Amino acid sequence: MINFRVAVFVLSLSLCSGLVKAEDWPQWMGPNRDNVWSEDGVLESFPDSGLKVLWRTEIAGGYAGPAVSNGRVFVTDYTTADDVKVSNFEREQFSGQEQILCLDEKTGKKLWSHDYPVKYTVSYPSGPRCTPTVDGDRVYVLGTEGNLFCFNVADGEILWSKDFKTEYGAKTALWGYASHPLVDGNKLICVVGGEGSHAVAFDKLTGKELWRTLSSKEQGYSPPMIIEHGGMRQLILFRPGAVSAVNPETGKVYWSVPYEATNGSVIMTPIHKGNLLYCAGYSNKNMLIKMADDGKSAEIVWEGLSKQAISPVNVQPFRVDDIVYGFDQSGLLHAMDLETGDRIWGTGAPLNSERPVGSGTAFMVRQGNRVWMFNELGELLIAKLSREGYEEIDRVKVIDQTNNAFGREVVWSMPAFANRHVYIRNDKEIICVDVSK
Repeated sequence: MINFRVAVFVLSLSLCSGLVKAEDWPQWMGPNRDNVWSEDGVLESFPDSGLKVLWRTEIAGGYAGPAVSNGRVFVTDYTTADDVKVSNFEREQFSGQEQILCLDEKTGKKLWSHDYPVKYTVSYPSGPRCTPTVDGDRVYVLGTEGNLFCFNVADGEILWSKDFKTEYGAKTALWGYASHPLVDGNKLICVVGGEGSHAVAFDKLTGKELWRTLSSKEQGYSPPMIIEHGGMRQLILFRPGAVSAVNPETGKVYWSVPYEATNGSVIMTPIHKGNLLYCAGYSNKNMLIKMADDGKSAEIVWEGLSKQAISPVNVQPFRVDDIVYGFDQSGLLHAMDLETGDRIWGTGAPLNSERPVGSGTAFMVRQGNRVWMFNELGELLIAKLSREGYEEIDRVKVIDQTNNAFGREVVWSMPAFANRHVYIRNDKEIICVDVSK
């Protein structure tokens, strides 16, 4: 009887160990677009020998992070024979090819690809910005110059496509199309541009336009987001001239408040808590908005706090209770009180610097009570953030810097965190590293 009980106990432990949670990373910022990595069974710190690279696959230039879904990895790149190094704020023309690649998640082997010619007219012309969005048997890809494709996941067949510049008279923003499309029910919602079509909802199956809304002098780079407030769903559109909420089913405007962007630089997704929205961009163009209880109007609480709040550039901040954690345009990581905008602390430690680093970048993902970061030096970090400060647990170099920004070598691409692996790319390769216990 005792041996039987022991056997049952061991079997139970075995079954429980097989129930550890794993999940895909099918779009920008993960399954729920919140940069939360819900898996368990991952490393507490890095081995002295470094992380094991399971595979490497050659790719070309791009800032777009990969998406991982149902055994496949989707990533985009750009190839050109032109010298694509230009100064910030400069536009030049380059001819090349954008490409979407579908890779086997276990081996990195290419399953299919599709490329198309494109002429770049943007600053930082290294490649696409938007992470592919996987939805069931379809994957949606938006290129730097506004070429939108819907592909069949299985074989790469083009099911439908759009050209935002040709079909909507839009002009590509200075740093390209970077607002990641949003799947909402039967809709694919995109920041498009053009008169009356700042945002457009397409039937995700056919590409048919369902509605269009708002105008803006520039698109900006902030992705669309949907919140629940005032007893209704609200699509929040943060753009260079205003912050607006519209009905996601019709595009009808609920409310708008003015916003003045510098160089059209609005990148972050607004942070939501109750009736508050935090929106910010370069330079010190930060703003806290209070929405009415019925969700039909809004007002500005404070804005333009110099040397306070956070003005994000490349890195999406996040909120825990009343504290926002994020990288300011200075490249310093700060903790900020959401309601007052007061900075609680700041540090340059994630970038291994005691001084500000302009547009310094370390992408952040929450996993339990820890934060994983991938910095522009090609390092993975594990840390804890709290009101008391920044506590670094470990870091390890995983990939080379292959791009240049502000006179320094960088890698500016958000990884995917899926199935206890991290998928990381630069302008030469995409790698899969094992972070399972």
